Amino acid sequence: MARESAVHSAIQRRFPAFDPAGRAGASFKPQHFDAIAADPASVGFVEVHAENYMGAGGPPHASLTEIRKVLPVSLHGVCMSIGGHNPIDREHLARFASLVERYEPFKISEHLAWSTHDDVFFNDLLPLPYTDETLARVCEHIDQVQNTIGRPVLLENPSTYILFCESEWAETDFLREIVKRTGCGLLLDINNVFVSATNHGYSATEYLADFPLQHVGEIHLAGHDEQEDDEGSPLLIDSHDRPVADPVWSLYEMVIDERGPIDTLVEWDSEVPDWPILRSEATAAEHILDRYRGRQQRMNRHVLQS
Repeated sequence: MARESAVHSAIQRRFPAFDPAGRAGASFKPQHFDAIAADPASVGFVEVHAENYMGAGGPPHASLTEIRKVLPVSLHGVCMSIGGHNPIDREHLARFASLVERYEPFKISEHLAWSTHDDVFFNDLLPLPYTDETLARVCEHIDQVQNTIGRPVLLENPSTYILFCESEWAETDFLREIVKRTGCGLLLDINNVFVSATNHGYSATEYLADFPLQHVGEIHLAGHDEQEDDEGSPLLIDSHDRPVADPVWSLYEMVIDERGPIDTLVEWDSEVPDWPILRSEATAAEHILDRYRGRQQRMNRHVLQS
């Protein structure tokens, strides 16, 4: 707790203490720096992949430092290998912690996935069997990360293309138990839900109905690629290279209707468009958030008047 208090004191001392309060944000790409800096109010926050900023200095840090002065930043890790058999890489974790201290992100997140084994690194977020053994390992790693950075993290549900016969837990129950044991929060990636549900033939709506929404601190939206497997069945790939699909928008609105406005990020990591296109995706999410925020405010006024 003392470490966490020190971090929050640093936030007040070094950067403005922005609070997006249920707004929509977008992935930060260096080519968009000028457009964002010219009109920072056009987006609620930006998110960066931690691994892109683990060098000591240079243009990436210079631009992110300037953006951080005018917008809140969410830090999203992609290489921690939370679910891996190996111990967490201490050097990687130390670099991650230094970024938390350097930029004071308002949200910090990682994935329920693995990407390293022994001395091999896979440039992908690989799925896990949901077993008691995996659960204990994931919780141990999350505890290690949270104790090191002095902050809670949000754990993101994966997009998956295979299922394991060894699994003993439903994914939603697995995530629920991780939160119970570690005190972490959840990052709900709705595109991942739709991709996985389509690939495995289950209902995305039913999955979300069982998701522990009360622990969700951030939502991700993204585009996906539509392909077919060898048998001609639909196969969706979480590609982050195009606009959010209509079914994902529908699921998003369902979640916001149930849970209320939650900080929402539109991810776009490949075939990155000009800023106005990415901003328009964030604006579409903002309109949904505003609609339900307005409804909440009207309901609150009605309760006060009755």
